[in-house]
Amino acid sequence: MNKFSLQDHQFMQRAIYLAKRGHYTTSPNPRVGCVIVLNGEVVGEGFHEISGQGHAEVHALKQAGAKAKGATAYVTLEPCSHFGLTPPCAEALIKAQVGHVIAAMVDPNPQVSGRGLERLKSAGITTEFGLLEQDARDLNPGFIRLMTTKLPYVRCKLAASLDGKTAMASGESQWITSDHAREDVQRLRAQSCGVICGADSVIFDDAKMTVRWNALGELKNSYEEAKVRQPIRIVIDSKNRLTPDLAIFNTASKIILIRTSIENEQTWPHFVEQVVISKAKDSEQISLKHLLIYLAQQGLNDILIESGAKLAGAFMSENLVDELILYQAPKLIGSEGKSLVDIPAILQLSEAKDLNITDISMVGKDIRITAMFSR
Repeated sequence: MNKFSLQDHQFMQRAIYLAKRGHYTTSPNPRVGCVIVLNGEVVGEGFHEISGQGHAEVHALKQAGAKAKGATAYVTLEPCSHFGLTPPCAEALIKAQVGHVIAAMVDPNPQVSGRGLERLKSAGITTEFGLLEQDARDLNPGFIRLMTTKLPYVRCKLAASLDGKTAMASGESQWITSDHAREDVQRLRAQSCGVICGADSVIFDDAKMTVRWNALGELKNSYEEAKVRQPIRIVIDSKNRLTPDLAIFNTASKIILIRTSIENEQTWPHFVEQVVISKAKDSEQISLKHLLIYLAQQGLNDILIESGAKLAGAFMSENLVDELILYQAPKLIGSEGKSLVDIPAILQLSEAKDLNITDISMVGKDIRITAMFSR
């Protein structure tokens, strides 16, 4: 028998809806929503909007005021019990004298998991968890991956023609996909902690790798330009080919240049950091696994790869990609076009990379395929 009522489901669904409102702004913090209910009536609600500012429970308690006493709080993630950039939410709930807390899921961090609920119970507040847990987990794949594996969640975005070509033989590729697909990519960037690309994209495509608010389509109606954060731009430049005059350095948001060594004496803008990552075994290229470990140590939990066939193929070959997002345009480029990914030759079908398609949808006139790599 289900211990949660229909009303419980409805209030938690509202909390999940609220959490989604922080989808493009909370990174690297988890997206969390909270609804406070007294005698069947919502008296307060809120969501975590920006890292370093008030958590969902704080906003909901402020709105509820004195009506929080004896109320039930529905929260999508176990209330935190430790001091970070803000005070612990468990203590705020205790101070407000709520009577009951229902969490969709416990904190996935093994070092703090369950402690928030235990703190509430020790203060005399009854607790439950597990209501709409999968929906809550779907809010924060990066946060959960970082807490459980110490690696970020990695998406790889690619665009191709229907015959799987990313560019003409000459290298011409702008634009294979439609304006609608490119708007969708802007939203992928906006939700990510960091975007990885290679030096070739920066040099030959004049790529800036920024989120352009005016290219976000309908999303502009929900987010003010000032609130949409820029992801950290991570450029793999193991041969030290980049120079400060490139377009990517015209936007003053953080850039990390990934090197195997620092050999030049360039003067970089203040927002540029150079980081040396060790080489992969028996290779002159950086260790992609070590790169992801480094990014995780910086707190970046949701990474988007936007690169050419070689770098994308290298990440996939090492089983470092969780999710593939492929945009296919209704075009045929032909056999001389450039292939989608550069993966070392696979000699047997049994060794092919298996994926599970989770979504197929139209984006403008293009097809968007979302698929998860089998682990």
